[in-house]
Amino acid sequence: MSDPIKEEEIDQIVRLVLTDYEGGKSIDEEHIANKPDKGIVREIARELLKIAFPGYYKENSYNVYNPKHCFAAKIENVFFLLNEQIYLALDFCKKRGILNDAERKAEAYRVCKAFFNAIPKVRALIETDLKAAYDGDPAAGCYDEIVLAYPGITAIAIHRFAHELYKLDVPVVPRLMSEYAHSETGIDIHPGATIGERFFIDHGTGVVVGETTVIGANVKLYQGVTLGALSTRGGQKLSGKKRHPTIGNNVTIYAGASILGGSTVVGENATIGGNAFITRSIGPNTKVSIKNQELEYRTSDNKRATEEVLPGDEWFYVI
Repeated sequence: MSDPIKEEEIDQIVRLVLTDYEGGKSIDEEHIANKPDKGIVREIARELLKIAFPGYYKENSYNVYNPKHCFAAKIENVFFLLNEQIYLALDFCKKRGILNDAERKAEAYRVCKAFFNAIPKVRALIETDLKAAYDGDPAAGCYDEIVLAYPGITAIAIHRFAHELYKLDVPVVPRLMSEYAHSETGIDIHPGATIGERFFIDHGTGVVVGETTVIGANVKLYQGVTLGALSTRGGQKLSGKKRHPTIGNNVTIYAGASILGGSTVVGENATIGGNAFITRSIGPNTKVSIKNQELEYRTSDNKRATEEVLPGDEWFYVI
């Protein structure tokens, strides 16, 4: 059987696609070296986890007697990589206007230095998150287990670092970090979200926390919780506006609950039951659940019976 591939036809196809690149579309960008590198930012996120938890990640590239020598090399390496990515990001989005090369280098170094100076503060917050996970989950055998096996602590730790870069107005890089955490854990926290100490996400899969969300101290979320916007139809007109809810201190939000809207406030010590859909504010010390669910049972002979599910008297219905 003869080869059906014809070289001239392949050349024609290649020219067709290359010509399409000249059509002036937003996706026609051809320059590769002038923007942050997704792979390197992921490496930075992984290395920052090692800086956050220095005794939990084995290094294959160093054989040293004093672990601090290894940590020192790691810190310098991450500084070098992050400084370069910030330098590229400053040109990529032009958030600081048009900077010449020397100005970009100086600004990238200033921002990177400010970020590393904040690392002790970030690690102090992560320590509170670790303790909240241990205190809040009877299945946790020890702190080591949480660090090594819990997706929630991984997502929160990366968020703590990404949020510092977000506060320093670094374009793109913090979002790439949060999306790396999302891909690894199933937990999607925008780097703009402001989160207090002792934050615990139990199980975590499907959790979404939007950019302008504000979360107080000692808050616990279960899987599938959404802290989102009511509508994004306004597009870029909504940029910079408060679109996501505010969650007070000591709040617990159970699986599948959705709390939406920038003016929605959940008061301190509130408890939100599973699958609740909240679009208005909830007062402090309030418990919320779906009222009077009905379960259907079918026996092996296909007889049908229903049972109304009545939550305990302590629940206060507001939806």
